[in-house]
Amino acid sequence: MFSGISASHGIGIGSICVIEEHDLHYDTAKIEDVAAEKKRFEDAVEQFKKETAEMAEDIRKRIGPKEAEILESHLLMIDDPTMSGEMQKLIEAGQCSESAVEAVCDMFIGMFSQMEDEFMQQRAADIKDIKVSLLKILLAVEDVDISKVPPGTILVAKDLTPSMTSQIRKENVAGIITEVGGKTSHSAILARALEIPAVLSVPKITEVVKNKDTAIVDGTEGIVYIKPEGDILSQYIIKREDFIKKQAELKDFFGKETTTADGIKPELFCNIGTPKDARKVIECDGEGVGLFRSEFLFMDNAVMPTEEEQFNAYKEAAEIMGKKALIIRTLDIGGDKDIPYLHMKKEENPFLGYRAVRYCLGNQEVFRTQLCAILRASAFGKVKIMLPLVSCVEELRAAKELISEIKVDLEQNGMSYDRNIEVGCMIETPSASLIADILAKESDFFSIGTNDLTQYTMTVDRGNADVSYLYSTFHPSVLRSVKHIIDSGKAAGIPVGMCGEAASDPLFIPLLLSFGLNEFSVNPALVLATRCVISKWTKTEADALSEKVMSLSTEAEIVAVLKEAVKE
Repeated sequence: MFSGISASHGIGIGSICVIEEHDLHYDTAKIEDVAAEKKRFEDAVEQFKKETAEMAEDIRKRIGPKEAEILESHLLMIDDPTMSGEMQKLIEAGQCSESAVEAVCDMFIGMFSQMEDEFMQQRAADIKDIKVSLLKILLAVEDVDISKVPPGTILVAKDLTPSMTSQIRKENVAGIITEVGGKTSHSAILARALEIPAVLSVPKITEVVKNKDTAIVDGTEGIVYIKPEGDILSQYIIKREDFIKKQAELKDFFGKETTTADGIKPELFCNIGTPKDARKVIECDGEGVGLFRSEFLFMDNAVMPTEEEQFNAYKEAAEIMGKKALIIRTLDIGGDKDIPYLHMKKEENPFLGYRAVRYCLGNQEVFRTQLCAILRASAFGKVKIMLPLVSCVEELRAAKELISEIKVDLEQNGMSYDRNIEVGCMIETPSASLIADILAKESDFFSIGTNDLTQYTMTVDRGNADVSYLYSTFHPSVLRSVKHIIDSGKAAGIPVGMCGEAASDPLFIPLLLSFGLNEFSVNPALVLATRCVISKWTKTEADALSEKVMSLSTEAEIVAVLKEAVKE
């Protein structure tokens, strides 16, 4: 048995096909004819764009527009002067096209790979895909035609790039196993869209399997079996049938209210990263947006986005959501998210440094531009403002004062905005948790960011394998913190949401119902599954479980009790 990351739920049983990596070595000798080399490079780029556009169109027809955007983003990247222009400069300096492509792509890959934010790490994976595709074209390397694998195939690869995944035919591929990748990688997104079970980041799996080996891919648990024994195979055939049945039942929750078994109705929102993601919220029956990460506008630009550019992006999302809530998180940079044109200082410990609301309050021109854009967009929907990484009430007051000043400016310029726009705090630091009762008196709402709250509460770098065993939302200290935040919100009469991964965890949901969480914000793809879990619990049942859990001393004891209580 091998373990990895659960990237796409389901059970896949079939025969392995190993996707071999190509030899992409090339001659690095200095070129003599620069003009001819530039022409060779430009021809390769044109071929790349043509092939990528064709793949994107195929995905649009077979899967959907949202998934097609993954490959369309590759076209935008290669057209960006900061990428293709730098490659051209290196060719003009005498480097061959292959060397220029590799050097520029590796620079961007290195920059994005160092960021802890998974959304930005995916940029590194996308650029790596672009690099490999361009090198294959330049070196005339034939790609594997994944579309022609036989039915019942389990694909195994070091990495399955979006361009490779786009060739997959759902009827032929029973499962996917890779050595790298995570839940938010574009390959994982495509696998989920195709409803193909996938387990990623299985160490050295390509070295231990052979073509035509029988394999089981348990995409729900993140487990892989190679050449399984008869009894395990029999168990998984039954599990696969049960999973298919349960997935069909989830469709019954589309269009229904989110409600517990005894009639309590929390809101079920979604987390998004771009305006176009708002369409996915509607498609997946989400009831609003609990977290719109605004960093995308800044990370995807070579220069500071203008007020108008930001306004148009927020307005697009607001109009798509209509009367449904759109909570926009103000710029959350620093730590793992460095933006060159903002000239942020190098810090020894950036995660505890000048980031998020701290940076914004210290750079009011940047902050004012964004707040003005959000306020203007609030005239087109139910927009709310959320401040990230709040540590003290002074930060909340300073931001609200700046918002008040901008409102006066908008009034004087005759610009429309929501005069009653709500301003809330993202509670993700231990200090904010401890003074939640104070913050609640001056906030319109709370949203708990469990990822950072857990990391900071447990003093754990969640990217450090040596201490990862301590990173758990189920630790008694984290649970007590979450309960205190919700209790503080209730006492002040403000709604409390959760936009961290824990909001969609079936083990965590009954505790949140017991604590009185008002709003669950999850990945759009998990809306129906979360609604289904919520529907199975009564408040009385959740309270009984919560009372038992909160009396326990260790994370292991808590998880054991919660697993035993799971409702099938």
